[in-house]
Amino acid sequence: MKNCTVVGINWGDEGKGRMVDLLAEQYDIVIRFQGGGNAGHTVVNEKGAFALHLLPSGIFREGVVNILGNGVALDPENLWTEITELRQKGVSVTPENLKISERASLLMPWHRELDALEEQRLADKKYGSTKQGIAPFYSDKYQKKTVLAGELFYPARMKSHLADLLEWKNLLLTGMYEAKPYTQADLDAWLGACERIKPYLCDTTQYLADAQAAGKRILFEAQLGSLRDLDYGIYPYTTSSNTIAAYAPIGAGAPFLKTEEVIGVVKAYSTCVGEGPFVGEFFGEEAQKLREAGKEYGAKTGRPRRVGPLDLVATSYGVAVQGATAIALTKLDVLSYMDRIPVCTKYRIRGEETDRFPFPAALDEAEAVIEFVPGWQTDISGVRSWDDLPKAARDYVLLIEDRIRCPIRYISVGPERGSLIVR
Repeated sequence: MKNCTVVGINWGDEGKGRMVDLLAEQYDIVIRFQGGGNAGHTVVNEKGAFALHLLPSGIFREGVVNILGNGVALDPENLWTEITELRQKGVSVTPENLKISERASLLMPWHRELDALEEQRLADKKYGSTKQGIAPFYSDKYQKKTVLAGELFYPARMKSHLADLLEWKNLLLTGMYEAKPYTQADLDAWLGACERIKPYLCDTTQYLADAQAAGKRILFEAQLGSLRDLDYGIYPYTTSSNTIAAYAPIGAGAPFLKTEEVIGVVKAYSTCVGEGPFVGEFFGEEAQKLREAGKEYGAKTGRPRRVGPLDLVATSYGVAVQGATAIALTKLDVLSYMDRIPVCTKYRIRGEETDRFPFPAALDEAEAVIEFVPGWQTDISGVRSWDDLPKAARDYVLLIEDRIRCPIRYISVGPERGSLIVR
């Protein structure tokens, strides 16, 4: 079986967690290769309902090894909390089924504080951060001002390195933000969490090289979606890492690996958490109906998600930059209440219509060109075969497939593993 990457095609929140949880049964290794604890991958299976933030969504499958790669923003405190919560619900998390790259940088307590301080200062121009410290973390990483997880095995070096970082970071906190400086005592709880995750650290690059030689099957799991990619998204309203499939082997810690298949996850309508342009956004009663039908609230923050019609312009762009080879369409069942379904087929910018996704600065002027297709107005949550779907539902899927020029292989009609149609 080919190595595969599961990615988000739009703004994130498409349902990647449920697809990785489903597909992980066919793989030996699942790897989170970027992002941090601002993720909210929702998984519903026989063990219960879970909202994962750092742990890979293959953690529920026995015999599957889960890896946090060097591209991840490794928050030891939140990770340990997540491990503890899963164990309390009967999920096994051990150094045998969870391995963390020794080259992953550690997210520090001041990263979360800086995130909140910056958003506060930006006021009505904020980027919509989840305040999990992601942007300050990646900023420090590229300034070479972070600690690698593997330094925990070199305590003398770690102590000296932390002292240097503490002095440097306090200059910023006190001088720019007039905030309270950190002391070594403030880091004690953080260091305790670091010690607890220490048994999970290893040379994952060598582990993956050995796995490749042994013919192991590898599944890469992305966080967020194409439009939140630092380079190809709606900059500056993006995350601070690369969410695209091409980055997967690098962030996983194994640039020699190839990913031959890319499954892009698309929601049957559009949702967006956070700030930034969102062409075709619903407001008022129309938005609330869709939000309630889809239970559209952030898995990490609980924030109401912005909602709108399926955006074929943005989706086609996402398919292209991800190099998607197949699509998983999620939450088709949510649209069952509509008598007619709106679809954004083009953008209108300065009087001109286009089906090409524009440069980010042009999005402020873009208006959605909406077409309506017939709804099916019947519950499809129990449907398990393509032929049993109402004709209007099949036509809607075929319309999407034709416009985005990528085959739709999976159709989700509910959050559970089995609520799926495979074409």
